Amino acid sequence: MTTSIPQGFGAETSERLPLPLPDSMNDAQRAAGEALIAGPRQGVKGPFIPLMRSPVLLERLAGVGEYLRFESTLPANINEFVMTVVAREMGNQFEWATHYPLAIRAGVSEETLKDLAQGARPRAMSDEEADAWAFTFELLHRHGVSDLTYDAALGRWGECGVVEMGALVGYFACVCWIMNIARTPAPSGATALTGFPA
Repeated sequence: MTTSIPQGFGAETSERLPLPLPDSMNDAQRAAGEALIAGPRQGVKGPFIPLMRSPVLLERLAGVGEYLRFESTLPANINEFVMTVVAREMGNQFEWATHYPLAIRAGVSEETLKDLAQGARPRAMSDEEADAWAFTFELLHRHGVSDLTYDAALGRWGECGVVEMGALVGYFACVCWIMNIARTPAPSGATALTGFPA
């Protein structure tokens, strides 16, 4: 029997908001689940499990996430790298487990992700990744970005890219927070975050 990687802060890590049983779902919840299954995610996973409690919010967040994940103007390697930075900073097992292999497939080095997993600034980042890391880290920790960081991002990705990167950071912070509250576990067999944050 396989077990999931637990999520949570503190000794108790049991899932608070698991997927509702089919018989207990209302029509709006069933429709939201069917839309997720028919869409690019092909299932009710991760943040959409606790979001089933609010199907209208689920639908609207799912649309934003679909755009940012699958249609963004940002390069795939930067998109995935930013998602791993947010997952690390939010201490979220599900998003880390999901985006770690996707980041590697998109071209982010395993060495970079191993440093990030330790909570360290990665030492082997490309210049492009370093600009994305600075933007994401400053936004998460200072709630804005310095002129130096803004100008670097603007030069690389333009105004649209700057706006989309800010939205990507905010979206993934939001869904990480929801899963941290719900203690939504990562899939079994995934690469887990350990030790930081406690």
